[in-house]
Amino acid sequence: MTIAERESELIDEFSFYEDWMEKYEHIIELGKSLPLISEEHKKDENIIKGCQSTVWLHADLQDGKVIFTADADAIIAKGIIAMLVQVLSGNSPQNIIDAKLDFIKELGLQEHLSPTRSNGLVSMVKQMKMYALGFNMKA
Repeated sequence: MTIAERESELIDEFSFYEDWMEKYEHIIELGKSLPLISEEHKKDENIIKGCQSTVWLHADLQDGKVIFTADADAIIAKGIIAMLVQVLSGNSPQNIIDAKLDFIKELGLQEHLSPTRSNGLVSMVKQMKMYALGFNMKA
């Protein structure tokens, strides 16, 4: 499944919810399905800078695809990183670098998150793209 198809799927999921309280609840639910980072990768160099809460992100390159695992100490942050992992993980580094991530705007995430959470979202995307760039340069 392409990144655009995964984004579309996520947008469809959120279309069932009418207000932002329901959408926040769904974001929290998504966090529960996050492929969790192993304890050995929960170290300082895997913490995303710029997030209000602590968010760990690890990336591996397997068969030319970037596989992300993550965790967070706050439920909303965990849900946000879960959405990004759902959309980006399992794709080639170049596809991740090129991803527009229109679902963020489509869902209205940036305007409904607090400014600090919105900054955290930007930092998460930036870090995921940096991992992809690093893998792409090694190829």
